[in-house]
Amino acid sequence: MAPMIPYVQIPDLTLVPAHAFGAFPAARIALKPFGTLVALGLYAGSSAALVYARRRGVSERVLTSFLTWIVVSSFFFGHVLDTLSYYPEQALRDPWSLLRLWEGLSSFGGFTGCIIGAFAWRVWYKTPILPYADVVASCFPLSWSFGRTGCSIAHDHPGVHSNAWFAVRYPDGGRIDLGLMELSITLPLMLVFLWLQRGRPRPWGFFAGVMCVYYAPLRFLLDFLRERAGVEAGGLIAGGDARYLALTPAQWGCLPLFAVGVLLLVRLPRESSAPPAVPVRLSASAAKP
Repeated sequence: MAPMIPYVQIPDLTLVPAHAFGAFPAARIALKPFGTLVALGLYAGSSAALVYARRRGVSERVLTSFLTWIVVSSFFFGHVLDTLSYYPEQALRDPWSLLRLWEGLSSFGGFTGCIIGAFAWRVWYKTPILPYADVVASCFPLSWSFGRTGCSIAHDHPGVHSNAWFAVRYPDGGRIDLGLMELSITLPLMLVFLWLQRGRPRPWGFFAGVMCVYYAPLRFLLDFLRERAGVEAGGLIAGGDARYLALTPAQWGCLPLFAVGVLLLVRLPRESSAPPAVPVRLSASAAKP
């Protein structure tokens, strides 16, 4: 059997050509498919979270504050940990690369950034974060689906060579596209979560716990199919992942992620939880759902 999925590439949409106004801009300004899909995913997930927050009696203003903290932290640490984990020699050679956030993101670096941002928000506002984190988790698969669609178009997560029908016809032969594989496992979770949101209220921690327990083992197994060496395709050098004691950084991240999910589900209250308290540091108007 031969690979059946074509190697699709969507070109960048040039908004301003290079040197369009004399010396400015030095490089063209373009709309990239991956970045566009990530932005759309962020918007869709945030909008859905605000809708669900309204349904659960959670203050939209407080949730917006929480979202801002975790999104900023996610993008920052997503790049920093990507560089340190996968390209440590680049960080040593050029420390400023840690601040060039547009040069690459790591999914588990982003997860770590979310956690850091959430706990920083908790310390600043002195407010429990589980209800707000659970609202975000209930809509995260929606955002993640957009992001992994972008990865499947950019082909920046090449897997091992394969002749399976679900392999992608890369220029150098059939390969498992791990971005596409993650998209295929995320879509069912997205649909189930959106359906559950419309049912009876779930205890705080339910969505976060299910998401961790579902995603961690699947991602752990998928990473065994990741290419070890860099793959050149369509002008892009898509790197293989580094290994530490035979496991990728993402696989090591899956272990605590799964443990957190189990802990959340084991400690779920039997009944749905009341709306969370509003941080004192936010204005009184935030108390209105």
